Amino acid sequence: MQDTVAVALITSLSTLAAASLTGLVGALTTRRQLAHQRRLAGQERAAQRATRREELRRDAYVGFLSACDQAYRRLDRRWIEGGETPTGYDEGYAALRALDEAYNLVLLEGPTAVAAAARSVLASVNEEYALQRGLDPVPDGGAAPLRERHRERWLAALGERGTRRDSFVEAVRPVLDGES
Repeated sequence: MQDTVAVALITSLSTLAAASLTGLVGALTTRRQLAHQRRLAGQERAAQRATRREELRRDAYVGFLSACDQAYRRLDRRWIEGGETPTGYDEGYAALRALDEAYNLVLLEGPTAVAAAARSVLASVNEEYALQRGLDPVPDGGAAPLRERHRERWLAALGERGTRRDSFVEAVRPVLDGES
């Protein structure tokens, strides 16, 4: 009878040991799987943050270029239309304020090279606006457009616009392509 008890005891101990070993292996495997899932979730969140940042940057850059276009249209209107230089708050000034707001978003989104290029564009638009407002009033109440009375300055301003806008676009491209 003692042999039977010994065999039963050995069998039950080996069954318990096997169950314990299986439980341990299962726990370790589950732990590893959870750690892997946690890493994957972290990577996914990082990718989502990067995608969102890229979208915000693109929106800021497009908004800045759009505000530049609006400011350029106001400046063009002043160059082309005749009449006296406006005083006080006018459409050109409103366009400059909108450009300032768009510039602030570019400053927030960065990087530094893009912000510097945007600052250059903003400065050129402000300089052109100040130039227009500082030009001599229409002589004899005539309606000659500024571009006819100050052709060299008009052409220089147009050239400066293109140069600075192109510099901004060249600074933005590598950022949007993921090279920064």
